[in-house]
Amino acid sequence: MGEFVGLVAIVMVFGIPITAIVTSHFQKQTKLKAGMVKDQLELEKLKHENYLIETEKMRLELEKMKLDSPKDSLKL
Repeated sequence: MGEFVGLVAIVMVFGIPITAIVTSHFQKQTKLKAGMVKDQLELEKLKHENYLIETEKMRLELEKMKLDSPKDSLKL
């Protein structure tokens, strides 16, 4: 019986700090993952914005080429 009480005392003394360390570690990991997801979302937003800008640029270049095209055919 005395050994059992001693074992319970050891678990209580060391169990709580270990639990706190493990919990703290998981909280830090969760915060890091949340930060990574936030950064990835921002990157995807920037990629999409860049895609829209590039698409608009190409549309304007194509429109300019179409407008310049009749001038080229008149020169020939």
